[in-house]
Amino acid sequence: MTKCRQMRDLLKSARPLISPGIYDGYSGLLAQAMGFKTASTTGAGLANSLLGQPDIGLFSLRDNVDACRRLTHAVDIPLMADADTGYGNAVTVFHVVQYFEEAGVVGINIEDQFMPKRCGAMRGKELVEPLEMALKIEAALKAKKDPDFIINARTDAIAVEGIEGTVRRVREYVAAGADMIYPDAVRTEDDILRVLEAADGTPVNINMGFGIRQRPTTPLIPFKRLGEMGVARISLPRFLPAAALHGMRQAILALQGGVQGDDIIDRPDLLVGMQDITDLVGYERIAALESELLSAEQLARKYHEGSRDYVVKEH
Repeated sequence: MTKCRQMRDLLKSARPLISPGIYDGYSGLLAQAMGFKTASTTGAGLANSLLGQPDIGLFSLRDNVDACRRLTHAVDIPLMADADTGYGNAVTVFHVVQYFEEAGVVGINIEDQFMPKRCGAMRGKELVEPLEMALKIEAALKAKKDPDFIINARTDAIAVEGIEGTVRRVREYVAAGADMIYPDAVRTEDDILRVLEAADGTPVNINMGFGIRQRPTTPLIPFKRLGEMGVARISLPRFLPAAALHGMRQAILALQGGVQGDDIIDRPDLLVGMQDITDLVGYERIAALESELLSAEQLARKYHEGSRDYVVKEH
């Protein structure tokens, strides 16, 4: 079974399907290790972490595809990608879809903002005409080689045209053949119900942002409730980046608070240990390959003390 088919099956069976946003090897491997069945790249997370810049369209197509290729090599679960606006018109989108598909992702989000776009939580969004977005969707469908590759049509119309404009766009994007509909920054359960009705059976993706912290746009809604409403997929683009920032800040504060003191600072409650890291990134897999592929002499030189442990064990 291809990963694209696996993703399609998950969308049918796991209502709602929870998809955390990942942006590096640590976040991807941790999401997989903690039992998530799928994940997606977070465009904002990639732009923020790799460029140190806001999500305003500065993260290039090449950088995005390269990041996706690295992440699909790192994780085994199906991974969707954030392709922003598709980086141009319908002709551009045709090629963009093939780049992302070749990178190993199972689908992409394409949004109806002008390029340069901006994060859905930011003000100042501008939208292309519905017809232009519909043409992009049709081009994306024509370009994909695997029929199960998912074209997730995102609309940012709530902030610009309100729910009525959003519903009109959803209907047009469904008519264009979108595999999934993604209304960003919906404000109420009623908005979601209106979108579900307009989608008319096409799977709907709701962005719940931080997942466990309120934000100015979509309010926190129990995931179970969203599933009961008919939402197929919940994306959490801010969840892991925000958790990582919080954890790093707390560790830095603990370190800074004790720098001038005489006491040892030992805070295992704030940091994982070496074994956690080596287990997560698969050092034991490398050790097994060494045993299989290296000669006895090479192994003896490497592990001259006699121990075959790949890393120093913690006590």
